Amino acid sequence: MATQAHSLSYAGCNFLRQRLVLSTLSGRPVKIRRIRARDDNPGLRDFEASFIRLLDKVTNGSRIEINQTGTTLYYQPGLLYGGSVEHDCNVLRSIGYYLESLLCLAPFMKHPLRIVLRGVTNDQVDPSVDVLKATALPLLKQFGIDGESFELKVVRRGMHPGGGGEVFFSCPVRKVLKPIQLTDPGKIKRIRGTAYSVRVSPQMANRIVDSARSILNKFIPDIYIYTDHMKGINSGKSPGFGLSLVAETTNGTFLSAELASNPQGQGAAVLPEDLGRNCAKLLLEEIYRGGCVDSTNQSLALLLMTLGQQDVSKVLLGPLSPYTIEFLRHLKSFFQIMFKIETKPCGEELKGGDKVLMTCVGVGFSNLSKTLK
Repeated sequence: MATQAHSLSYAGCNFLRQRLVLSTLSGRPVKIRRIRARDDNPGLRDFEASFIRLLDKVTNGSRIEINQTGTTLYYQPGLLYGGSVEHDCNVLRSIGYYLESLLCLAPFMKHPLRIVLRGVTNDQVDPSVDVLKATALPLLKQFGIDGESFELKVVRRGMHPGGGGEVFFSCPVRKVLKPIQLTDPGKIKRIRGTAYSVRVSPQMANRIVDSARSILNKFIPDIYIYTDHMKGINSGKSPGFGLSLVAETTNGTFLSAELASNPQGQGAAVLPEDLGRNCAKLLLEEIYRGGCVDSTNQSLALLLMTLGQQDVSKVLLGPLSPYTIEFLRHLKSFFQIMFKIETKPCGEELKGGDKVLMTCVGVGFSNLSKTLK
C-alpha cells in the first residue's frame, strides 16, 4: 500500500464511487465536500451510504466520517480484507452499481472475496449482472485473474422497484497483474444473449428473442439468445422483462448492450417486440463504436492497466465515454499516471467509428495484503 500521503479534496456528488475506489487502492485519504449542498434534500443518498457500508465491510480499519447533514464525507482507507461477506444493496440502484466497484477491488484483497449481494439485478440505469458476467469477467482474465473460484452467478432475479434479487460473486486474489496488448479487436463471430422475464408471461421472453433476431439475422447467422424465466421465490418482488446481448469477436473481445422494461407503475408499458428491436440496435451501435473493450468496462480496463507491472500496456478503445474521461483525470491525481492517447481515424480496414489507442506504463502496484502461503 502507498504510504499515508496527503489527502485529496473534491466537491460535489459526482463520481463518488471512482474517488472512493481509487482512494482505497492508493491508500490516500479523500475528503468530499458540498455533496448536493443546494438540493432540497441535501447530502448523501441512501444508495451512496449503502456503497460506503459495503466498502467498510470489505476493508479493515477504514475511517469514515460524515457530517450531520451528510454533505461532507472524509474517507481514510484501511486494508482490503475480503473474505465471506453479505450485503443488502439499496433498491434505488441495481447490484451492478456495487459490483462494478467490487470488480476493481476484488483482485487486491488479503483473502479471496466471496460475497452475496441482494437487491435489484436488472434496471435501466446501471450495467446488469448478466452484462458484467459476459464482458467484465473475460476482461479480468486477460490480466491473469482466473481460477476455479472466479465466478458470478445470478441466484435470484429482482426487478426495480421491489428488488428481491440475489447474486453470488467470488474472485481469487493476485499479487501482480499481467500487462496487456489489446490492439486488434478482430471481427464479430457470434452473438449470444439472455432474454429474461419475471412475474410476467414466459411468452414475453420468446417475443423479445424473435424481434431481436429479426434485425441481427441480417448480419450474422450464429445467434443464440437464451430465455430465462424464473418462477416463485427466485423471481424477486416486481414484474419485468429485458434483454442483454453480447457480441464476441474472433480475438476474444466482448461488446455488450442491454435494455430492461419500465418499472411497474412508472412510464408507459413497453412492448417486448420494441424492446428486442431497440436492444439489437444498441448492440449494433456498440459494435460501430468498436474497440477491444466495450464502453461499460473502459474504466475497469484502464485501472487494471495502471495497476499492472512496470511494463507497457496498450488497449484500443472506441470513443471515450464522459465517465472514462473523468476517470483518467482521477487516475492522474491518485496515481500520478498519464496515458498516451492516440486517435486512430477509421480507415478502410477499421470499419466503424474513430478509435483511440491508450498506452501507459503500469505503476508496479503489488498486493502487499495478500497472505503468503
